[in-house]
Amino acid sequence: MRLLIMGRPGAGKGTQAVNIREYYNIPHISTGDMFRAAIKNQTKLGVLAKSYMDQGLLVPDEVTIGIVNERLQEEDCKNGFLLDGFPRNLDQAKALDKFLKEHNIALDAVLDINVAPEILIDRMVGRRVCKTCGATFHVKFNKPKVEGVCDNCGSPLIQRNDDTYETAHNRLKVYDDNTAPLLAYYSEQNLLKTVNGDQDFAKVFADIKEVLSK
Repeated sequence: MRLLIMGRPGAGKGTQAVNIREYYNIPHISTGDMFRAAIKNQTKLGVLAKSYMDQGLLVPDEVTIGIVNERLQEEDCKNGFLLDGFPRNLDQAKALDKFLKEHNIALDAVLDINVAPEILIDRMVGRRVCKTCGATFHVKFNKPKVEGVCDNCGSPLIQRNDDTYETAHNRLKVYDDNTAPLLAYYSEQNLLKTVNGDQDFAKVFADIKEVLSK
């Protein structure tokens, strides 16, 4: 199974990626993982990517594409993969298509975990995180036993800087601006499979298995 997974911030994409990896026995490859591995292994592209990151600069598309191409040629990807966080724009999508065609590989599907922006803003703004152990709670959906206190270690719960209303709204806008063309691109290739992410996590995964079986 060769898949891409997409979804707005807060849509539960990470949880479903773990489920997909375990159920289909394929590597879950995120952009961050690829960068870390390339840098650790000191590949030519990894060293180049690190030079940009050390300066606080975005890694150029051509470097990112090269690192993805390196990763997809590793042994564990022979029987499939789940790409997460790539492609992020049309140029990257077209470069991925070119690589796959050159290596006689075809995508099986592009999964979009769809949740309405207003629901996601509610999810993100209400999220609270333990300063000590990192446990996550929510003021509506997963309340701690004592307000503002972690159930696990008793430390204070905080709202992360990127979970404010303004930041959450901006994150969603950036995602939608970049991703809308990708959804259309893959829809035209009859690869796009949309799943309702505003459900219990188990139901979302059941729907994913159903659309992938068709």
